[in-house]
Amino acid sequence: MIKLSTIVINTNNSAPLRDFWTAFLGTTVASAEDGFTWLAAEPGQPRIAFQEVADPTGGRRRLHLDFEASDMDAEVARALELGATTVEEHTFPGFRWAVLADPDGNEFCISPEHG
Repeated sequence: MIKLSTIVINTNNSAPLRDFWTAFLGTTVASAEDGFTWLAAEPGQPRIAFQEVADPTGGRRRLHLDFEASDMDAEVARALELGATTVEEHTFPGFRWAVLADPDGNEFCISPEHG
């Protein structure tokens, strides 16, 4: 059996990402050393980590995080207050979501909880 353990985000400065994601996810830093920072995760959930690299990949990312929220609008507003930016918003019949970017430009989406 295999399970997802960690989602690693490359960056050249982990401090703004650490501050944003710990506040947004309501978590703490589990450990940090030698250019790596790991956030604490809920049991059974993957953790998020930041790896400092000299030249992170630019352009549109091939990977992004999707979050579901019981109050999508409140969570989007909270993310924006914490330093995220709006990339775009989408609406399809019966479904909508917001695409945001963290302080380093990494995209993530927030949608309402799926029934």
